Amino acid sequence: MGNSKQKKILVIHGPNLHLLGKREPGIYGNFSLDELNNSLYNHINSKEFDIEIFQTNSEGEIVEKITKTCYDFLIINPAAYTHTSVAIRDALLGINKPTIEVHISNIFKREEFRQKSLISDVVIGVICGLGKQSYLLGLEAAVVHLRKQ
Repeated sequence: MGNSKQKKILVIHGPNLHLLGKREPGIYGNFSLDELNNSLYNHINSKEFDIEIFQTNSEGEIVEKITKTCYDFLIINPAAYTHTSVAIRDALLGINKPTIEVHISNIFKREEFRQKSLISDVVIGVICGLGKQSYLLGLEAAVVHLRKQ
């Protein structure tokens, strides 16, 4: 963990993202979750920022992490919960922290039920369809946002 001057960025990966590299590589790519996480850690090479990464398949654990962790910025891929979770939406509204929603695939080019996000209108931005780069761009946006504060 870093010093008290560091800003903390929390990254939450939702359900089934532990299957990256195995599950539907034509949609989600050939990289593993560990490779994605290593890219995120390597992308933050500044002593200004600390990054915590969390993955779970449980909606309740996501809500707990959002509401009970100390951080300055949230990057979240709610995965399937994007389309169904009022609980995650309410948690985001409750904490009022700057948040970016990310998705590896372009949810707007997928099945109709995946094209609606319950999260998008309560976050500052959405990045989707760019594979691993969606996360890295989200991280860059978080850094820019935190440096402006």
